[in-house]
Order: sequence, then C-alpha cells, then structure tokens
Amino acid sequence: MTLTARVSVFFLAVLAAVLMGFSGALFWLTRVHLYRQVDERLESAIQTLAAAAEEDGPLMEWEPKDRRLTLGQADTIQEVRWLVSGRQNEVIDSSPNLASNNFLADRLSELENSTVSVSVVQHQGETWRLIQRCLSSSETVHSPDSPATPNSKGRHPILILTAALSLKPTQATLWNLAATSITLSVGLWMLAALAGRWLCRRALVPVTLMAQTARTMNGAHLDRRLPSPDTHDELEDLSHAFNDLLNRLQESFERQQRFTGDASHQLRTPLTSMLGQMEVALRRGRSADDYRHVLNQVNEQAGRLHQIVEMLLFLARADAEAQFPQGEKLYLTVWLRDHLKARSGHKRADDLRLESSEKEPLWVLAQPALLGQLVDNLLDNACKYSQPGSPITLRVSREEQSVLLTVKDKGQGISADDIGHVFEPFYRSSEMRQKGIGGIGLGLSVARRIASAFGGSIEVKSEPGSGTEFVLRFPDPTDVTHDMNSSACHNGPIVENRDRMQA
Repeated sequence: MTLTARVSVFFLAVLAAVLMGFSGALFWLTRVHLYRQVDERLESAIQTLAAAAEEDGPLMEWEPKDRRLTLGQADTIQEVRWLVSGRQNEVIDSSPNLASNNFLADRLSELENSTVSVSVVQHQGETWRLIQRCLSSSETVHSPDSPATPNSKGRHPILILTAALSLKPTQATLWNLAATSITLSVGLWMLAALAGRWLCRRALVPVTLMAQTARTMNGAHLDRRLPSPDTHDELEDLSHAFNDLLNRLQESFERQQRFTGDASHQLRTPLTSMLGQMEVALRRGRSADDYRHVLNQVNEQAGRLHQIVEMLLFLARADAEAQFPQGEKLYLTVWLRDHLKARSGHKRADDLRLESSEKEPLWVLAQPALLGQLVDNLLDNACKYSQPGSPITLRVSREEQSVLLTVKDKGQGISADDIGHVFEPFYRSSEMRQKGIGGIGLGLSVARRIASAFGGSIEVKSEPGSGTEFVLRFPDPTDVTHDMNSSACHNGPIVENRDRMQA
C-alpha cells in the first residue's frame, strides 16, 4: 500500500468516526428534545383538564355541558386528544376530535389516587403518546359503600384524565433528520476522500520526483542532485539534506580518485627507478663495488617504497576496519624530553628546544608509538623547511579543557594559497618542487589522522618568511573521557624506521 493510500485511509477512517459520532449525538439530542416537547404538551393538556374538574366533598364534579373546553377541537394530527373516565372506566367526556374514533376508550386503566402514567400505544399503524392522571377528592374514603357510578349531578368518586398526542410528526422529523445527516455525512466523506487523495498526491509529488531522480544516479553522474521543492517544509529540508550528502560523497569520491592517482604516481617512481638500475646492472658484468652501489640505491628506493606503502595503508584504512591500540596516560613534558633524547643523533638535534609554562603536570591519553610518529612528522617537516642552526621550539601549555603542544620553527613559512592544502595527501606546493625540496606529501596527513584518533586536532599558523607553527590540541584526560577504541588509526607503528619518514 502506498503512502498516499495509508494516509488517506487513516484520515478517512477518523473522519467517518467523527461524522458518525456527531450524527448519532445530534439525532439522540433532537429525539430527547422532541419527546420532551410532546410530554410538555400532554402535561399542559392534563393540567387544563384537571383545572376544569371541581372537588365537591368526597366526590369530583365534572359537568361536560357546563364546561366546554377548546382543547381538542381541531381534528388534525398535531392536536391533542383527551378523555375523562370514571372508576369503572365509563366514559364521562372526550374531545371533539375523538367523536369518530374513540380509540382511547379501549385503553383506559383504573389508576390509584394521584397516580400519573405515561405510555406509548399503537393504533392503526400510528404511534401515540399517552398520559393518564387520576383525580380524587381529599375526603374520599375508599370503602365498599362508596358510590361506583356517577350520580345525577355529574359527581364521581374519581376522575381519570387521559391525554394523547400522535408521534407521527415527531417521528417524521427524526427520519428527515436521520436522512439528512446520513446524506450530508456520506457526501462530506466522499468529498473529503477525493480532496484528501488529491492533496496527498500533490503533497508527495516532490518525493516521487526525488525517487525518480535517485534511480537515475550512478557513478558516472556524480554531479546530479535531487530536485528541491520550494515548499518551505520538511520535504525541502529532506532534499537539501540529501543534496548535502551527495556533495560530501562526490567530494570524497573525487578526493579518493586524486588519492589513487597520486598514490599510483608515487609508487611508480621508485619502482621505475629500481627496475632501471637493476636492468643497467644486468647488461654486463660488473665489479663487486658496482653491484654494492646498485644494491645500496635499490635498498634506498625500496625503503622509500615501503614508507609510501605504509602511509597509504594508514590513510586509506576505513574507520570501521581500524582498531586503535590501548592508550596510556602520559606526562607530556617528561615523555617529550625522553623522546627528544632518542633523536640526539639527528643532525638538527641541537636546534630542538622544549619549553613548558605549566608548573603542574600536563597529562594526555595517547598511544606512545603513534604519538612519537606524530611528533617526528612535525619535527621532520620543521627541519626540512628551516635553515640548520635556527631554533625549533616545542612548547607545552594548557588552554581551558585542552592540553596544547606547539611545534614552531623559524623557516620560510607557508603561503596563503598553500596553507589550506597542507594536510591533503600528496600535496606539495609548486614553490617547494621548484626549490628541489624532497618529500612525498604524506607526513602532515598522517599527523592529522593520528591527532584525530587521539580525540584532538591540529592547526597550522604561518606567515611567509616568519616561520610556521603547528598546534596540537589534546583533550585533558582528567576532564574528558576519550574512547580510544572508537577512533580510526593504524594498529601499531606506521613504519619501522622513523628516521626515514620525511614529511
């Protein structure tokens, strides 16, 4: 069942229940009101008849010749019929409209004193509403000696007053109301069904168009987007959200294509060099020194190739596939001091400076090997783009809920056009290529990936000619609990020989 059908069925069922409830309530209230009006007319007629009777000692006096009533003169269906009878159900008097058909005489009942009876009777297929009331004198003593028949003066022990009114007009009104309610309800329901289905289909047209467009999308048409309806509602938000997702997917796909092309180029270069050197060496016999020289060059290219492959595996690993090794709580200043001692043999070891503005220990939650890889990548980058003898400063500080590690050099800096691309894989500025500065452009990408895996971030600040400053921001483990296992990173050291990892 389509969404349009489901929505239509639900609201039509609700509308049907509402119309049925309203019609039923209206019919019931109208019936109660009309029957109350009938009873009120009958009560008024009984009161009129009771007022015409007089109490004479122990007897009730009714003189039909002396008391001519206007009640019941017209012989219409809306007019009240009345009858006055005695104890033995003898007819004393009746309304003129009962002269030809005194059906009330057959339905008389002797009532006890001051008793009122209400009933409904059928006569010739017509329904009548009856009210009977018994009148008696307050001095009447019911005994076997009490007179049972009227005397010559029109006096009677009791008077039974009966008033009747036909329910045919009331029932006709109720039937008309029922027919009108049913007709209007069915008409409104059908109109709502047609209008609701049309409205639902019209409202869901944008969804249908988006579904049709989505079916035509494939890898060859990444620039296609879902149509955006100008409805200013949730459907427009949905189309914008999907289009934003498609933009991110397209950007990710294009970045992956560039990454694949750059990786192929970077892998092809050392392989081509290795194959060329071996082919030259095998053309003729050579001395042991020549072979040793060729093997050294091949070994150097193989190390470069190994370095590229490790970095590519690290950067290409999907987040869901990577498991981060268990982190440790490290006293950052002490750890950095020990880590820099391991670089004491580096040619720029004397240029490294470690500073800390905090007197209290600053802790970070990290995996030592990967943190060392991150710091080495930043130091190698600083060494590459600064002159020997210029200082490279590592500074540890605190900022709100974060621990900062700043690596600053006094090198040539990064231009404004290049600073937004330094963390992209394989990116190297044209100026650095012209100056012949080596590298493959993966060190900073790896550094950002590791920083992100630790729950932190890395920022760069630079001005041409004034040096570059990289700021690592780590969450303080005393304030923030970071789930290391949820981060995406390489399980273990990226390369075996960190000294060969060039930015």
